Amino acid sequence: MYATIANHKTFFSTGSGIHNPDFPSVIFLHGAGMDHTIWVLASRYFARHNFNVFAFDFPGHGRSQGELCQSINEFSDWLNDASIELNINEAAIVGHSMGSLVALNFAARYSQKVRSLALLGTSTPMQVADQLLEASRNNHHDAIDMANTWSHSNFGHIGGNESPGLVMTLGGQRLLERAKDNVFFTDLNACNSFVNGAELAASISCESLILVGTKDRMTAPISAFKVAELIPNSRTATLNQCGHSMLSEQPNAVLDALITIV
Repeated sequence: MYATIANHKTFFSTGSGIHNPDFPSVIFLHGAGMDHTIWVLASRYFARHNFNVFAFDFPGHGRSQGELCQSINEFSDWLNDASIELNINEAAIVGHSMGSLVALNFAARYSQKVRSLALLGTSTPMQVADQLLEASRNNHHDAIDMANTWSHSNFGHIGGNESPGLVMTLGGQRLLERAKDNVFFTDLNACNSFVNGAELAASISCESLILVGTKDRMTAPISAFKVAELIPNSRTATLNQCGHSMLSEQPNAVLDALITIV
């Protein structure tokens, strides 16, 4: 579905559900270089459990137009614009990786609009390796190779996708490959430059859930647990033998965790 957000055509998936003003809303926020498609299973699941689903393509990502957001603050302000335009007065906010930083920022700065919060594959600060940042700056395929390799556990590299016929690593690679030039770098740089996450986390008052993959090499488990310690009303769910790409490696476990908070 399309809407005009901040004067630009913006796409969001509803999970093929019909929005009902009596249903609670849930917003899904994707990670660096990605788009709404990482949330396909979650979007459909929650739409069929009587939620209004908004799985956005951020500006300049996927099917959305508009200038790229240069910072996590800009992403958060854009999300506020989207909530106003789409009459989302209150929602559960679910973010993965970069999307988790946007969700955290939004929950702290626009708290009245957040019912609950779920952070997947998170860390604050979210420092990006120099070699990954430099390769993405040059739009070099090495950036995709590094991120995709580090995002999957050993199990994910071997195979065994819960969705028959799908290859986890190739799916992640194709998603990053279809992003336009400079998108991946701009997103990674926004993550790398986000420095006040700890302060914002401490101010969050809503119920929060942090999903931690024990084999996450992009946002280390110890860092995710530290985020949980910073947010006053939070709890954790641990996904054993799971990497950063938890939505493809353990999709059913992610849904089981999310339904308890959303």
